[in-house]
Amino acid sequence: MKVSEMMTAPAVAVPPHVSLAQVTRTMSESGVGSVLVVEDGTLRGIVTDRDIAVRGLGGGLPPATAVEAVMSAGVVTVDAADDVQTVYRTFRRIGVRRLPVLDGHRLVGVVTIDDLLLDVFRRLADLLGPVAWSVLREPPGPPGAQRASHVR
Repeated sequence: MKVSEMMTAPAVAVPPHVSLAQVTRTMSESGVGSVLVVEDGTLRGIVTDRDIAVRGLGGGLPPATAVEAVMSAGVVTVDAADDVQTVYRTFRRIGVRRLPVLDGHRLVGVVTIDDLLLDVFRRLADLLGPVAWSVLREPPGPPGAQRASHVR
């Protein structure tokens, strides 16, 4: 599986001059814990809810402070065409929870630890379906699904 098949796209992004207050609203409205900081189409950094809480507002910075003051620069990225195993290795190696996804130099999405967990659960479900069939002597799927389809 390729990164492009599991990433969230488009990524939530803001320019570096946006205030911490606005970034917080953007995160809340988008239901995300991080945003990418992009300027003129180039990825400049990432800011997480923790960055805002600890280094930003929790660190005494006013809400009008530009997000670039608390963002993490030098972001590690993965390529959209990379195999998902590259993502697993990258997460293990650098210990972050989110990776921006690039197609060349263009930001196209973000992949998170949650995306990997969903991948693991899907793979387990694929394996457990046949096991459940052989052990329980019931077809895969919700209980009674086969019986309900025969009743008319």
